[in-house]
Amino acid sequence: MSLRKLILRADAVFLGFAAFTAFFFADIPGVFLAKGPLASIGAAAPQAGIGFLEAHGLAFILAIILWRVASARFWHLIGAGTHVLLGTCNLIFWEFFVSTDSLVMGYVTTGLHWVFVVLQVLAAAGVLGRTDAREALARAAWAA
Repeated sequence: MSLRKLILRADAVFLGFAAFTAFFFADIPGVFLAKGPLASIGAAAPQAGIGFLEAHGLAFILAIILWRVASARFWHLIGAGTHVLLGTCNLIFWEFFVSTDSLVMGYVTTGLHWVFVVLQVLAAAGVLGRTDAREALARAAWAA
């Protein structure tokens, strides 16, 4: 498997896992049952749930797409754009993580969004070529 394909697959795993987890363990309980980390939002303004459900649902759909696509420059740009949007939203609405007492989730997901922006841009630019992933990891380990 090429390094570029590995980046797409890792991106898909991150997006899919984060979206699935948020959807079923935060969004649905918070919006419909006023429980979990989104309980205060679900109790006060359940209509706000449309944004959570749409964002995490679309992230899951993008995860499926990124898992299946060829490692063409276009798809790396789609991956980068996805993470620019999601990472920027996390930063702009950082108070959400504070008010829901989920700062750790905010740090981890926001950090990974920006890691994938960098990886996807490098892959799209051709800096990360079509090298076999094992060879690239071996080179990185040897350089360290």
